Amino acid sequence: MSSLKEVLQKKIEEHRPRITRLLKEHGDVKLGDVTIAQAIGGARGVRCLVTDVSYLDPYEGIRFRGKTIPETIEALPKVPGSAYPYVEGFFFFLMTGEVPTMEQTLEVVEEFKKNRELPLYVIDLLRTMPRDTHPMTMFSAGILAMQRDSVFAKRYQEGMSKMDYWEPMFEDVMSLLPKLPTLAAYIYRMKYKEDVHIPADPSLDMGGNFAHMMGIPAPYDDVARMYFLLHSDHESGNVSAHTTHLVASALSDAFYALSAGINGLAGPLHGLANQEVLRWTMGFMDKLGGAEPTEENVREALWDTLNSGQVIPGYGHAVLRKTDPRYTSQREFCLNHLPDYPLFKVISMIYKVAPDVLREQGKAKNPWPNVDAQSGVIQWYYGLTEWDFYTVLFGVGRAIGVLTNITWDRALGFPIERPKSLTTAMLEEAVEKA
Repeated sequence: MSSLKEVLQKKIEEHRPRITRLLKEHGDVKLGDVTIAQAIGGARGVRCLVTDVSYLDPYEGIRFRGKTIPETIEALPKVPGSAYPYVEGFFFFLMTGEVPTMEQTLEVVEEFKKNRELPLYVIDLLRTMPRDTHPMTMFSAGILAMQRDSVFAKRYQEGMSKMDYWEPMFEDVMSLLPKLPTLAAYIYRMKYKEDVHIPADPSLDMGGNFAHMMGIPAPYDDVARMYFLLHSDHESGNVSAHTTHLVASALSDAFYALSAGINGLAGPLHGLANQEVLRWTMGFMDKLGGAEPTEENVREALWDTLNSGQVIPGYGHAVLRKTDPRYTSQREFCLNHLPDYPLFKVISMIYKVAPDVLREQGKAKNPWPNVDAQSGVIQWYYGLTEWDFYTVLFGVGRAIGVLTNITWDRALGFPIERPKSLTTAMLEEAVEKA
């Protein structure tokens, strides 16, 4: 048994009694009331999901297994010569809650290397699709096609104890996750680089090998490590995480569930936001005609956008009430590697001006930037200018967290999700009785 699986099994056995006790002894404890606004407004703020993998605090931002982003990066084993940790070690950390040793990290690195090659039938499928197919469609289809190899689906058909569900789910995750960078890079090279592909480098970790297969030199390997870590998990309530959890709750395997989550991520209100930021910023730069961004011309552009009924892309967040720490982490990378890049200078000026403009307008609950306000700039700088592909990058990272979550869902025996609906007339009746 691998060190990761051994530690995970120990953690599961320790955690199960906690869930059992809460259900049996405290199942009637109320966590809050649901309002009509929440029922109509997408269940926003309703506390009805459980995950220990990450938590989003309105003022601290995301915490992975209790650690902030800087604490996470500091604690995990680093790739030699890099300031960033192995993605594989981060996965161990998310899955178990324990910071792995370098030996445990390298064990996962080797396990991922064994499983990162795409089946030939997936490549055949991709090549039958029109080349103008959106890369997220290709990504989702490639994931779904691999469902034929699901260990969970096979074991379920054979019959197994509910207490053992987590093991074949874990096996599926360990098979699927390493293939996602390979799938993403294949789609990118097929669509945008004249179908010229770069074989995997057996000496490289997940982040380094992804940069290699994309054909982008260092320090893009660090960009990949940072990007996958920052986008990995964001509680259970966002669309991609919740969709993955929801589909898996029906005992659909990891392939079905992740493909569904990726489809949710493709929506303009979720994963496509980073390219909206880039589109707006480049439109503004075109208007500048090469002139330096100033507080005055940026403020004018922001007000023009707001007065036209649009939002400032990359600003505001459903939960956060401060600058997104994921934005801050990427900004620090930019300050170290591309401080004089014109596009970054515009982004920095927007960061300086936009919060005051949004506060003055008075409509935004959070006038601060989120992760999407910065991420596209870095990709563009390193030559990845096909912004339709950015959400695929997001999807590779997001898979790390959501696949961890559904492994734990099966370990803890979480049931199928089935909230109750009300009619509009019932809501009106409730108002009359209030």
